[in-house]
Amino acid sequence: MQHLDVRIHNNVATVLMDRPEKHGALSPGLLFDLNEALGDVHQEKRVRAVVLSSRGDHFCSGVDLQVFQQIADLPESERMQQWFEYWRAVSETCEKMLRFPKPIIAAVDGAAIGAGFALMLASDLCVASKRATFAADAARRGLVGGVTTALLSFRVGAAAAARLTLAGETIDANEAQRLNLLCQSPVVSDQVWVVASEWAARCSEGPSEAVQASKRLLNESVGEALLTQISAAAADSASACTTESAAEGVAAFLEKRKPSWP
Repeated sequence: MQHLDVRIHNNVATVLMDRPEKHGALSPGLLFDLNEALGDVHQEKRVRAVVLSSRGDHFCSGVDLQVFQQIADLPESERMQQWFEYWRAVSETCEKMLRFPKPIIAAVDGAAIGAGFALMLASDLCVASKRATFAADAARRGLVGGVTTALLSFRVGAAAAARLTLAGETIDANEAQRLNLLCQSPVVSDQVWVVASEWAARCSEGPSEAVQASKRLLNESVGEALLTQISAAAADSASACTTESAAEGVAAFLEKRKPSWP
């Protein structure tokens, strides 16, 4: 896989996003590889749990705004379909993680932003480094991060989700722990994968049937409305990409300047 590395140690698979030069930004290729990897790991019987991590200084910087700019440069008749295809890939990846029958532990070092934050939220547990940060800042770019918003509301409740989504606040690992987004206290960077693997092994101690049924109860029964919201979020986010505000937000980010909203 071009943008992903999968390693298996004992009964734990590590899925390593490999775009360090782009801070793990979610290109269509990376999203495709991630879906393929989850399918492969699903079929691997010796794997009982998965650690999702990233190579480089950051976990995932979210959507790839250079791809967004490329879509914006297409003929108008083609843009909407491409926006929708991109956001559908994000929503389907998160839904696949929620429905994935084996526990997924996110190992977050550095920033998890926007859709990258959504990947962390779609995981069952999260271990973070002391330098980890989390943000749902799509609105500040003139975009709508529907998948992230839905997952935040499910994980931390509407009030905290509103603070993070509407104000675009960046929180550190200690605040993430206070919001119960982490399964333990933050650790030093070189221990993130080690500790996440320990949690993965711990989740593998019970019989797989019981673990799978428990995860299904959490994410598909309790989270039934969430799955509907995630599916609808792709259309909402794609529509938002067609606005002048979105075009200005993306351009301002790529040009490293403050946006001038229309």
